[in-house]
Amino acid sequence: MDNQALYLDEQLCFRLYATSRAMTKAYQPMLQALGITYPQYLVLMVLWEWWDDEEKDVSVKRLGERLYLDSGTLTPLLKRMEAADLVRRQRDDVDERKVLLYLTEAGLALRPKVLAWVSCEVETRSMDERLIQRLRDDLSSLLGELTK
Repeated sequence: MDNQALYLDEQLCFRLYATSRAMTKAYQPMLQALGITYPQYLVLMVLWEWWDDEEKDVSVKRLGERLYLDSGTLTPLLKRMEAADLVRRQRDDVDERKVLLYLTEAGLALRPKVLAWVSCEVETRSMDERLIQRLRDDLSSLLGELTK
């Protein structure tokens, strides 16, 4: 094997890591203004999406599957969000092992603010929409391969 394969710039994992950090940093002004963290933002995006779809099975387990997070990571995150009045958790009446999630008014009220920021940021970036879609597709394929 060629030693160059171990060079940092040859590592796909490093490129993904550095890009992820840069993307998260780009979102920091909005996140700070709203008083939420990036993981909380991800939770809200999924809940807003499910709200639009009038999804009935909004469980912690399903959220964890959607975000690729285990319950040990998700539970403290949701507790902080509940303390901030962004979400509400409730045990299912039929199956007490199941914890259901609900957006609060405060959690729902953040949505138009986020949409305005994201729309403004997308408009001010010069990336081609086709490139963005290709990146989404390629990253989805990679994620699919890595999670088989």
